[in-house]
Amino acid sequence: MSAGGYAGRLAPSPTGLLHLGHARTFWTAYQRAREANGTLWLRDEDLDTQRAREEYSVAMKEDLRWLGITWDCELRQSGRMDAYRVAMQRLLDSGFVYPCTCSRRDLQMATQAPHEDDDEPVYNGRCRANAAGLRMKPDTNYRFRVPDGEVIRFDDLHAGPQSFTAGEDAGDFVVWRKDGLPSYQLACVVDDAAMQITEVVRGRDLLKSTARQILLQRALGLATPRYFHCDLVRDGAGLRLAKRHDALSLRALREAGATPEQVRARF
Repeated sequence: MSAGGYAGRLAPSPTGLLHLGHARTFWTAYQRAREANGTLWLRDEDLDTQRAREEYSVAMKEDLRWLGITWDCELRQSGRMDAYRVAMQRLLDSGFVYPCTCSRRDLQMATQAPHEDDDEPVYNGRCRANAAGLRMKPDTNYRFRVPDGEVIRFDDLHAGPQSFTAGEDAGDFVVWRKDGLPSYQLACVVDDAAMQITEVVRGRDLLKSTARQILLQRALGLATPRYFHCDLVRDGAGLRLAKRHDALSLRALREAGATPEQVRARF
């Protein structure tokens, strides 16, 4: 779709209403795509089967259009399970992953984008000695084996030079869950490659996730896009905005009579 030119994406998850923080990031992605005369995708990241709702999917499209954002192509992650399984099998074949028997609590954030300060603790490697086998096992969690001590570096187009050390800043991370779903990290990498994304615009809370995704890209032989991590929007107490901030959702602002111009002026 990108035809060798710029390709960006909006990647909301339908687990709640979009808020001002989402709006600023998506507006930045929209502007950068249009300034580059490029392609902009909307990717519905609906893999969180416990929290994703169709009404939120409808609402996010309505709110984005109201804000003034348009896109050229659409993709829905729930329809791409075959692609994720193929990628996972490639990781198995190459020895990059191993089965993990850790508790459900350890794995509960695997299908969600991490938040500020990163929600995934450095794994202690308890299951590293497990043999991966040649085929995916059902009802099994898998982790990616990071190259301990390797420094992953990238130049962020907004946040500047970044470096993270594998095994210290980011440990072995989940790529597949026993309920048959890929992790956020794996699905994101597979889809960015399929969509030929050349630049990823997202929040600064995902800087460490970028290091993990670069490792996956290398393992799968995929290109690494450029990255632009936006500053986070915070509430009056200095906390990062989240979907619990209903009063600052685009839907609430619309219903209170705000115009798109007034909302964009708050970015």
